[in-house]
Amino acid sequence: MHHIRCGTGKPLLLIHGLGGHWQSWNPILADLATRREVIAVDLPGFGQTPRLNGETSIRTLADETAAFVHAQGLTGIDAVGSSMGARLVLELARRGGVVGGVVALNPGGFWQGWERHAFFSSIYLSIRLLRLLRPVLPEICANPIGRALLLAQFSSRPTKLAPDIVTDELCSYVASPVFDEMLAQLAYGEEQQGAPRNSITQPLVIGWGRRDRVCFPWQAKRALALFPDAQLHWFERCGHFPHWDAPAEAAQLILSALAGTYATAAAGLAYAGDGPHLEQSLSLQLPAR
Repeated sequence: MHHIRCGTGKPLLLIHGLGGHWQSWNPILADLATRREVIAVDLPGFGQTPRLNGETSIRTLADETAAFVHAQGLTGIDAVGSSMGARLVLELARRGGVVGGVVALNPGGFWQGWERHAFFSSIYLSIRLLRLLRPVLPEICANPIGRALLLAQFSSRPTKLAPDIVTDELCSYVASPVFDEMLAQLAYGEEQQGAPRNSITQPLVIGWGRRDRVCFPWQAKRALALFPDAQLHWFERCGHFPHWDAPAEAAQLILSALAGTYATAAAGLAYAGDGPHLEQSLSLQLPAR
């Protein structure tokens, strides 16, 4: 599995989302590398890693990621994922014996009913538009209005994003040979299983952007129901990629959560996830549907 390493300190694994590659983490890579040895991967079928022989699904990507971790002598490594990658790190945490602490940013896989169709159809149409525009994507992304149009579903502040970051990301979506297969798997494939309370003893934090139009914010309640050992962090004025819309906050969350200091550092934003306290917090904090 293709990957890069940078920084010094305790190893930290970064796993990108659907269509992305290791460069998806560029907005926070340098900040994380000041405290950790960062290992950012290209999942099979994305970036510079060849596709798998056979099915590409959450299960097979999790299998490959686990094999990579063990082969690199990194068993127990802390892991951070975004979107599809966030679902992957939750799956690895659920399995046990692969990763240590986990931060999952806007995890996919908690859709129900019409939300599945909305996710699939919107991304399906978007990737086909991007393929048509591929020859002129750099020029479109260089224009703030172009970025706003292309990234309206993904970012709450697309005009503020660096054009090269946006261009690299969207071109990676177009280049992936497994994008369509993985999109269908995420929407209609095997559902995410949970982990019983007290089965995950390492730090586990789920971060969610309040303005996410891909994984709607109310899905956080379902994620916490499946992973009751998790704490929840809300990113205000953020879309689907908090590490793009709020890079400083995302980097700080990752470092503090995996150091085990998040609950004290983020008082009022972390919810322990049990009983009436969780229900009351979510009813007050979740946007209206």
